Amino acid sequence: MPSPFTEIGIVFGRYLRQTLRSRISVIFGVVQPLLFLVFFGPLLRDVPLGGAGDSWQTLVPGLLVQLGLFSAAFAGIGVIIEKQLGVIERMRVTPVRRSALLFGRVLRDVVQLVVQSLLIVLLGTAFGLRAPVAGVLVAFAFVALLGASLASLSYAFAMRVRTAQEFAPVVNSLNMPAMLLSGILLPMSLAPGWLDAISHFVPFRYVVEAIRAAFVGHYGDTALLQGTLAAAALAAVCITAGLRLFGKADA
Repeated sequence: MPSPFTEIGIVFGRYLRQTLRSRISVIFGVVQPLLFLVFFGPLLRDVPLGGAGDSWQTLVPGLLVQLGLFSAAFAGIGVIIEKQLGVIERMRVTPVRRSALLFGRVLRDVVQLVVQSLLIVLLGTAFGLRAPVAGVLVAFAFVALLGASLASLSYAFAMRVRTAQEFAPVVNSLNMPAMLLSGILLPMSLAPGWLDAISHFVPFRYVVEAIRAAFVGHYGDTALLQGTLAAAALAAVCITAGLRLFGKADA
C-alpha cells in the first residue's frame, strides 16, 4: 500500500492540475486584496497609524491575512460541488486514506495562497513597500499555516452541509467579524478601548501583528511570538477538527 505522503502527493497533483487549468481562479482570488492595495493604501500614506512601519508595512500584512481568511475559508465550496457530481463518493470507496484526501486538497490551497501572496507583495513593492526578505518569508509561513488551518475546517464543514446556500452564509457570518476585529486594514490600537479589548479574543489579530513586526525586521518582538503561538494553536484545533469531521461525514 502506498505511503501516506505518496497518497497526499497524488491527491495534491490532481487538484493542482485542476487549478492550473483554471488560472482565472488564482487571479480573481487575489483581486479583492489588490483593490484594497490600490485604492485604500494611498489614503493611509500620511495617516499616523501608531506602528513601527509605514502605511505599506501596515496594510500589506493585513491584506495577506485577509487573503488567507477568505480564500481558505471558502475552499469547501469545491467539495460541495464534487459531492453533487458524485466525485467524493467515488474517491471515498478507493483505498486512499481519508486524511490524504483532505491533506492533498489543503496542500493545493496552501501553494495557491503563497503564490497569490507573492503577487500582493510584488505589487506592494511597486507602490512603495519595503520589507526585508526574511520578513516576507516569515509572512508566507504564517499565510501557509493560516490557510492550512482554515481550509481543513472549511472542507470538513462542507462535508456536513448539502448546498452552497447553506455553506456561504455561515462562513460569511464568521469571516466578517473576524476580519473587522483582527485589525487587517488598520491597527486595533486605533480602536475604542472596548473594541480593542474584544479583538484580543480573535487569533487573527496576533497573526496580523506578527507579520507587521516581521515586515519591519523586529524578529525578537513579543508580537512575533504571540502570533506564532496563536497560529500554532489555531492550526492544532482546526486540523484536528477537520480530520475528525472530514473522516466521519457521509458523502
